[in-house]
Amino acid sequence: MRIGMLTSGGDCQALNAAMRGVVKGLNNSVDDLKIFGFERGYKGLIYGNYRLLTASDFSGILTRGGTILGSSRQPFKQMRTPDENGLDKVEAMKQTYFDLNLECLVILGGNGTEKTANLLREEGLNVIHLPKTIDNDIYGTDVTFGFQSAINIATDAIDCIHTTAASHNRVFIVEVMGHKVGWLTLYAGIAGGADIILIPEIPYDIDKVVEAIEKRSKAGKGFTILAVAEGAISKQDSKLSKKEYKKEVAKRKYPSVSYEIADLIEKKLGTEVRVTVPGHTQRGGSPSPYDRVLCTRLGAAAAQAIVDKDFGNMIAMVDGETKRVPLKDVAGKLKTVDPDATIIKEAKTIGISFGD
Repeated sequence: MRIGMLTSGGDCQALNAAMRGVVKGLNNSVDDLKIFGFERGYKGLIYGNYRLLTASDFSGILTRGGTILGSSRQPFKQMRTPDENGLDKVEAMKQTYFDLNLECLVILGGNGTEKTANLLREEGLNVIHLPKTIDNDIYGTDVTFGFQSAINIATDAIDCIHTTAASHNRVFIVEVMGHKVGWLTLYAGIAGGADIILIPEIPYDIDKVVEAIEKRSKAGKGFTILAVAEGAISKQDSKLSKKEYKKEVAKRKYPSVSYEIADLIEKKLGTEVRVTVPGHTQRGGSPSPYDRVLCTRLGAAAAQAIVDKDFGNMIAMVDGETKRVPLKDVAGKLKTVDPDATIIKEAKTIGISFGD
């Protein structure tokens, strides 16, 4: 059996663990196995940059962050656009696949990666997708690998801010990654004891945010911590069209939404506000024990799907069980936080403000 494998898009802590799970699962089921690792994501598949991997390549990488294959971003909307030399990327990927006589291509990545995986499925290639992203925004799976590891890091950042915030009686903002969704900010905010959590799915009113800070001050609380998603949006801006909003963002003088919120709070309250941005540290380090188990299970399930020749699926985790979900049913869909979800209601019950 000849299998291709690539990791695409932003990296995360558990990519190596997931690849290891696939290979270990196949090694226990297939007598003659060859793994072709494509370097730097879809670029490796497009330009034929690959290396033959052996069992030793997957030994000792369960706890290793990043990806042994490297990664790159290849936007889905540009996949049908020829490269600077006129090369048809889709045809090039198909040619590499067939030249190597691959049985299947195992693709690890997020939403954009998944859309391209589905495109290759439509073009007749056998593909299996493993859902990777710290954002946890892939539709059809309860959880993506990388999410829990990133929660741990973002939570640690909020934990560390608590001591300095209390010492100086200041308002602190911790900006959390997550792209267009608030899963990471929501979970890290609750776990880290943030007082205010702002996520894209619940547009905020800056006056409500200020009100929540003032309420804490009147209650004798000397500091306030806000967990703010990088995609947080005000109620005013949420009424704009996508085009209008992009123009509005382009005019801003702030590095990110957190700095704008900090400036508004300072002007309204006359209090000092500090912003901390953990940034790409949230993708770094070793995978959490939870992600190691998740990736081992997803990898083993992917291996079994390959052995069964059941291609064209994403291997998902649904209600605690691995499941094969057809790519055609989930590619291009975004999983967002439901503003009416029980976890939101429970967070509000204990006094967390969402600025709404």
